[in-house]
Amino acid sequence: MSPTIRETLAEAERRVPRLEAELLLAHALACERSHLLAWPENRLKDAELARFQALLAERVRGVPVAYLLGRREFWSLELEVSPATLVPRPETETLVERALARIPADRPCRVLDAGTGSGAIALAIASERPRAQIFALDRSREALAVAARNRDRLGLHNLALIQGDWLAAIAPDSLDLLVANPPYVAESDPHLQQGDLPHEPRAALVAGPDGLDALRVLLPQAASRLRPGSHVLIEHGHDQAENAARLARRAGLGDIRLHRDPAGLPRVLEARRPS
Repeated sequence: MSPTIRETLAEAERRVPRLEAELLLAHALACERSHLLAWPENRLKDAELARFQALLAERVRGVPVAYLLGRREFWSLELEVSPATLVPRPETETLVERALARIPADRPCRVLDAGTGSGAIALAIASERPRAQIFALDRSREALAVAARNRDRLGLHNLALIQGDWLAAIAPDSLDLLVANPPYVAESDPHLQQGDLPHEPRAALVAGPDGLDALRVLLPQAASRLRPGSHVLIEHGHDQAENAARLARRAGLGDIRLHRDPAGLPRVLEARRPS
């Protein structure tokens, strides 16, 4: 006799956290989590149990839950994610908050999200600022395909996609705001071998020996692609604030501010191109 929902979750909870077990089982059953709570004595069909056990085995192996579900919520938007993209993190919403503070709601504005991945940041901004013209740029064709599907499903057509290597294809003096969550992990960081990180795209995580290589490229490019008086907002590691500010000053940017995430950690560099 096949196990009940209650029995299946109790067994799975010995291997993964309860919430993860519920999310994976709901996905295997093609139902909402509320169904599991409402009908705990229902028995699984053999095919359903096999699907769940396959998902559970992948999670135990370290594959992120978001990849197994194929989706992740960010800024109240349900986004498709895949192994071609990073899994959006809650702390990155700090970057969106600071961007919205810089984007007028009542007139057009040209905003670029560099290294967009799944499109999370660009789509969040597009949903809040429909009069803005948003560009989402990534080097990865596979990531841009995910971002395009997210855009089309959400109907956020004030967003255009660009394939390119950082800002090389962007015209000088053309942006009112640049936002980015670039790679910022040092290549020797032991966290790369822990948790979900081994399964996420390394090129979207690692930025050279000290984790600052992407900033060394992006900040000087920002200084010429922004219109005079416009701002750049870049997410960085919680221990990189001073180095990020130093690189911004070296690039000729001023009015430097550092913004903290909900955990109180320095997370976002803000700087302005002088007028």
